[in-house]
Amino acid sequence: MKIALTGNPNSGKTTLFNAITGKTEYVGNWPGVTVEKKEAYLKAKYQISESKIRIVDLPGAYSIAPYTGEEAITRDFVTGENPDVIINIIDANSLERSLFFTSQLLELGIPVVIALNKQDILKRHGDTIDSSKLSDLLDCIVVETVANKGKGLNVLIEKAIETVGSGSSQITPEIDFSDENDADKARQKFTSMIAKSCLVSNRDINDVSLSDRLDRVVAHKWLGLPIFFLVMWAVYAFSIEGLGGFLSEYLNETVFGELVPDAANAFFEGVGINPLLQSLIVDGAIGGVGAVVGFLPLIMVLFFCLGLLEDSGYMSRVAVVMDRFFKKIGLSGKSIIPMIVGSGCAIPGVMATRTIEDINEKRMTTILTPFVPCGAKIPIIALFSAVFFPNASWVGPSMYLLAIVMIALGGLLLKKIFVWENSSIFLIELPEYKIPSIRHATVQMFKHAKGFVIKAATIILVMNTFVWFMQAYGWNLKPIATQDASILASFGGIISPLLIPLGFVGWQLAAAILTGFVAKENVVATFAVLLAVASEDALHMPGGVLSGIFNPVTGYAFLTFNLFTPPCFAAIGAMNSELGSKKWLFRAIGFQLGVGYVVAMLISQIGTIIIYGETAIGFGYSIVVLTSIAFLIVWLIRRSDEKNKHILMEAREGGL
Repeated sequence: MKIALTGNPNSGKTTLFNAITGKTEYVGNWPGVTVEKKEAYLKAKYQISESKIRIVDLPGAYSIAPYTGEEAITRDFVTGENPDVIINIIDANSLERSLFFTSQLLELGIPVVIALNKQDILKRHGDTIDSSKLSDLLDCIVVETVANKGKGLNVLIEKAIETVGSGSSQITPEIDFSDENDADKARQKFTSMIAKSCLVSNRDINDVSLSDRLDRVVAHKWLGLPIFFLVMWAVYAFSIEGLGGFLSEYLNETVFGELVPDAANAFFEGVGINPLLQSLIVDGAIGGVGAVVGFLPLIMVLFFCLGLLEDSGYMSRVAVVMDRFFKKIGLSGKSIIPMIVGSGCAIPGVMATRTIEDINEKRMTTILTPFVPCGAKIPIIALFSAVFFPNASWVGPSMYLLAIVMIALGGLLLKKIFVWENSSIFLIELPEYKIPSIRHATVQMFKHAKGFVIKAATIILVMNTFVWFMQAYGWNLKPIATQDASILASFGGIISPLLIPLGFVGWQLAAAILTGFVAKENVVATFAVLLAVASEDALHMPGGVLSGIFNPVTGYAFLTFNLFTPPCFAAIGAMNSELGSKKWLFRAIGFQLGVGYVVAMLISQIGTIIIYGETAIGFGYSIVVLTSIAFLIVWLIRRSDEKNKHILMEAREGGL
């Protein structure tokens, strides 16, 4: 049996999907979170028959006639893949608007059961809906639900299963929809009539609610952005300097710094294992993976806090605040949604750009979304914060601030180079503020933790094994006396001259950057493997082994380099899918490389002069590089202007 979940965006489809399947798909209180169909089997507790039941969560849609790509996915599934029954999730607080899509579903000849969701919010407002009358008017079953609390779901699934085989569910409206010119208006009048017949509202629309009063502050055009920065500072301070930092320090120093390596060495020495194999396991696998997993508590606390923020309704206000600024660079507030999603992982963030209708906005958002610090970059931020800024809580939030600045400047540059104009209008329904769900935040926290551990046990483990081998052996496949004669040193030596203008010296840095393209966590893991031989100090200790390679200025510059250069290979694959052409993919990668390189160079060179009163390594080279890049940008802008003028002249000559 196949059950399809449909409804308007932000009606609670994915929350209901997770509740009845046990999945942990991403849930957000804004439209566009679900951009592709997701499938899973019904939980055993809801089964009332022996046959398996497949649940399909479809992207939100306002109409069966698609306006966006995700609406087309929904239309194609319900009309072409013949689900046995459709559960149409309706936000009880937006009854009239939701019924437009419902009336279209009822005409498909497929059994429909309505889940009248968010009853708790409806009752909080003092409103009521006569579900029995609504059922009679639509000639289908209506079940009241509160998906995030699991209320009404047993009855909903039971009714949906019983409806299968009962024949088509089709309304017999009093209004004729056959006239195509007035079909939508007629349908709207019909749904309005039903809503007014069933809804009893006790609210005065002129009353100013608590949410309205809060929005006047947090979504204010001048106060909104500073408040956002303060909120993110508080989150990072608690995650890195507070509970998360305390637990991570214990894991790094005690568990993976002493207990696990000492126990492993004692065991291998007792069984007489080959010293090289022992070094591979202890220094390569345990040392590298441990350096990354040691930051797991910090990441869990961070995503728990972000989960609370999302569930409270605050993050949708951030989209409204950003819309004012994004419009000036050719984007809209809709672009902030992929960036918020991308703060967890760049891959779903990039995929979320498919909700953007304007092709230019979509391309720009796809290119700029990886600039937002994702979960994979958090260990790098945490490591360099602990080593060079141990008592400072501003480093993490400054990465977000810098990301927003570079998104704005990068957007202006892309708009200038490609002469892009934004044409879309940003509309978003702001949910009411609510006390966030601890359960929701906990689920999101463990979901990110699970993904982090799986990556550490697979990609990072395999990569660290290669890194250890390449730093321990030469091209003759024999152990070498010093790392400088290793295979890895030869690869790093090819790249390292390009890093001199940035004030970075050493093939180890180049090697860490290269492995970071596989997975950003590998930057930390590679340092752990390469520097374990050079010092017995813990990698994250202030004044430790990293201090011999970086100072605070160049360390901060290295952070920004990893923030703005292209993301991991998997995210690049997602960019390729969303951009739709190799030409645009190479443009995106080139742009990201250029931004990361220039920002790191400016911070390193200018910061060294300001902080230390002297020029950094590679200062002369940096002047040459910056001059060349400036000439390139000017040439690209002029070429774009000439091309645009040529297009306008052709249009005039053609009488357009």
